[in-house]
Amino acid sequence: MLRPATLILTALLLFPSLCHSVSIDKAWNDVQAPEQPVLAAVTINPDNTALLILDIEERTCNMERRPRCLETVPRIADLMTRARNAGVRVLYSLTPQGTPETILPQVTPQQGETIVNSSVDKFWKTDLEMILAEQKIDNVIITGTAAHGAVMHTATAAGFRGMGVILPVDCLSAEDLYTEQATVQLLKTGPGTRKQITLTSSQLITFP
Repeated sequence: MLRPATLILTALLLFPSLCHSVSIDKAWNDVQAPEQPVLAAVTINPDNTALLILDIEERTCNMERRPRCLETVPRIADLMTRARNAGVRVLYSLTPQGTPETILPQVTPQQGETIVNSSVDKFWKTDLEMILAEQKIDNVIITGTAAHGAVMHTATAAGFRGMGVILPVDCLSAEDLYTEQATVQLLKTGPGTRKQITLTSSQLITFP
């Protein structure tokens, strides 16, 4: 006797009209945006949380290449100041070509704060994992650019390592709104982050 799954597959092969699905290229213009996510209020524990500021530098965050990034800088700077005042560790990343001098002045690192250079995954070939472990960090607040580059890949890498990922959606940026929305949706639903991520905004984050 054929199993139910085998019967269904056989029916679809014999009668392809029963299958109404189409490939994404055919349905491209029919795709609907997902439901807007609910943002959560988050109170940070300074003892086990770090703020990551990713690639906010001259070559990635400028009016010509990514003007939306410049709009996020004041919000990231405010979050950075409040985090430091609460004793939260602040860490930075740069693109492979970046230097500390190229970090935008509004979010300049203080002496002794960690800066790592890497591609989109800031754990890759850097000491970031070791530094976070030494500081007993279990949660990371991830901000920066690009949303679909450093933010998405570093958040996923943190999730793979069992860390809680706190994502203020008003502190990430890409060239366009669609890419930012897609990044948030992928991190919300992706297997590497969906159980680890908390979506929030900078103003919903409070410090003791």
